[in-house]
Amino acid sequence: MPMFGYAARRSATALTLLLASTGLGTLPAAAMQPRESSPLSEYEPAESLEGNFLSAYIAGASKDTAAAASFYREAVKGDPRNAELLERAFVSLLADGAMTDAFRAAERLATRESSNGLAQLALGVRQLKAGQYGPARQSFGRSGRGAAADLTGTLLTAWAYAGAGDGKRAYETLNRLRGERYFNVFRDYHAGLIASVIGDRAEAERKLKAAYDADHNTLRIVDGYARFEAGIGRTDLAIDAYSEFEKVMPRHPLVVDALDKLKAGKPLTPLIASAQEGAAEVLYGLGSAGSTQGDELPAVVYLRLALYLAPEHAVARLTLADTLDRMKQTERSNEAYAQIPASSPLKLNADIQIGLNLEQLGRGDEALQHLDAVLKAHPDNIDVISALGNVQRARKKFTEATETYTRAINLIEPGREANNWTLFYFRGTAYERAGEWQKAEADLKKALNLVPPTQPNAKAQVLNYLAYSWVDRNMNIDESFTMLKQAVDLSPRDGMIIDSLGWAYFRLGRWDDAVRELEKAVELKPGDPTINDHLGDAYWRTGRRLEGKFQWQHAKDLNPEPDDLAKINAKLKDGLPEPDKPTATAENPPTQDPAQAVPAPVAAPHNPENPELPKGAPAPSEPPGAADKKPGK
Repeated sequence: MPMFGYAARRSATALTLLLASTGLGTLPAAAMQPRESSPLSEYEPAESLEGNFLSAYIAGASKDTAAAASFYREAVKGDPRNAELLERAFVSLLADGAMTDAFRAAERLATRESSNGLAQLALGVRQLKAGQYGPARQSFGRSGRGAAADLTGTLLTAWAYAGAGDGKRAYETLNRLRGERYFNVFRDYHAGLIASVIGDRAEAERKLKAAYDADHNTLRIVDGYARFEAGIGRTDLAIDAYSEFEKVMPRHPLVVDALDKLKAGKPLTPLIASAQEGAAEVLYGLGSAGSTQGDELPAVVYLRLALYLAPEHAVARLTLADTLDRMKQTERSNEAYAQIPASSPLKLNADIQIGLNLEQLGRGDEALQHLDAVLKAHPDNIDVISALGNVQRARKKFTEATETYTRAINLIEPGREANNWTLFYFRGTAYERAGEWQKAEADLKKALNLVPPTQPNAKAQVLNYLAYSWVDRNMNIDESFTMLKQAVDLSPRDGMIIDSLGWAYFRLGRWDDAVRELEKAVELKPGDPTINDHLGDAYWRTGRRLEGKFQWQHAKDLNPEPDDLAKINAKLKDGLPEPDKPTATAENPPTQDPAQAVPAPVAAPHNPENPELPKGAPAPSEPPGAADKKPGK
C-alpha cells in the first residue's frame, strides 16, 4: 500500500524526468545514511579524466553510488568547467548521502544555472534545517516548474513560513494548491500538521479530519490524525481510527504500538513537532511514492534529503532500506536497517529483514544465528518465527523448517488463519521437500482455501505447486490440468508456471503439447536453467535431437544446481533413455490409489518470485514484496 497517492507520485515523476534530462536517469542509488563525506579512500582514482568518467559511469550502472561519487569527483577536478559532469557528480553525491559535498556541488551548479531545480531544492533544504527560512523560501521558489514541481515547492515553502511562525502566510501558500483529488488530500494533511505545530488547534483538527475522511487507508494520514485526536484527549477517536486501519493492514507495528499505548492510558507524541520534521515529511512522502513506482533514484534523493532534516524519521529510514533491498543493494540495505532506533516499533521489522538479507547474501549461518537471537528476545512473534523458517527452508533444512512453521502456526489466534495462509503454504512446501507428502498435501490444500481472492498471483503459486505435485505422482490428473491452466490464466506472464504446465504434458508423454508450452516458458524466462533443461527434454522426445542438445548445453551454462548439472551432463553424453509408456493422460486418469503414489516427486515444482508471498514481517508502509526462495526443480 503506497504511503501517499497521486500527488506525491506526480512530484516524484517530475524529479525522475529532471534526472533523465541530465543523462542521470539510470544512475542508481545505493547508500546507508546521511553522512558528511563519502569514504573515498577505498577507490583508487584513474590516471585520466576519461578514465575517471568511465569508472564513474560503470559504477553507476553497477548501482554503486559510493564509487560513482568518488570517480565523478575526480573527473570534476580534471574538468571543473564541465556543467554536465558537475551535475552528475552532484546527483551521485546526494544519492550516496555525502551531504556536505553534495551541497557544495549544488552551490556551484546554482551559481552557473540558477534554474537548476534539484540544486535549488537541495540548497533550500539545507537553509531550512539551519533555520534560514527566508532564503529557503527563495530557493524553493526556484526549484522547478510544472504542477508536480509546484506541489513540492509549495509544501516546502509553507513549512518554511511555519518555521518562521507565520501561520497566515503558510495557510495562504497551501491554499494555492488546487487540482486533482490527491493534491487536495496532500494539502489538507500538511495544513493540519502545520496548524498543529504552530498551535492552531481548531484548524489542525479541521484539516487533519478532512484528510482522514478523504483517505483513511494511508498510514501516515491515519497516524497524524489519530495522534492529534489523542493529544487533545479524544482517545476514543484515535482508537477507532487505528482499529479501522487494522482491518486493512493487520498487525502493523506502528499501529499495534499506538493502540497498546492508548489502551494502557499512555500519551502519544505528535507525528510532527517542528518545521524541519514537517519538511522531512513532505520529502518522505515523495520518496515513498517514487519507491512504490520503481523510480529508485528520485526516491533515494528525496529520502536522503528527508533524513538530513529528520535523522530520527524511522519510517523514512526503513523505506530507504527497503528501496535498496529491492534494488539488490543488500549490504547497504542492511546497514540502513541497522540504523533504525532501538526505541522504534519498526526495529523488530528491521531486525527480521537483516536476517533475511544475510541469507540473500549467501551468509546463511549468520542469518540463522541472527534470527535465533531475535527470536530469543521475541519468542512468541509469528513474523520472527516465520522468517527463521524461511531461511531454514532456503538452506534446505526442510525438517527443521516444518517444525519452525508449526511453532508459528500454533500461535495463530482463532479466526486469523486467513491472514496467515502463507505459513501453511510454506510448511507444505517444506514437508514436500522433506518427503512427507501427505502432510504437504494437507497444508497446500488448506493454503489454497485460505489465500484471498484479492491475491491472484499468490493463488497461482499455490495452484501450481499442488497441481504439479499431483501430476508428478500420477494423481488427480484431470483436476491437476484444470488447476495448472487456471494458474496460467491468473499469471499468464509467469514463465515458471507455464513451465509446470509444459512439464506436466511431458510427464504424460504429450511431447508436442510440452514443446508448445515450454517454448512459451523459455521466452518469458530465458535465463532459467530448469526451463531450458525441460525444453531440451521435450525437443529430444519429438525427434529434434540437435535442438535438444543445444538447450541442454544452454541450461548447463546457466549454473544449474549440482544435482541437475550431473543429470544434464549425462544427457549431453547419452541423450534420454527410451520413455516408459505413459500410464495416464488428462483424459485418462490413473487407476491407482492416490495413497499408494510415489512418496516424493522426481522434481520439485517451481515457486517463482512473487510479491504476494512475503519474505518476512510486513513492511511498515505497504504489503511486503519479496521472493519465496523455493529450490528449483
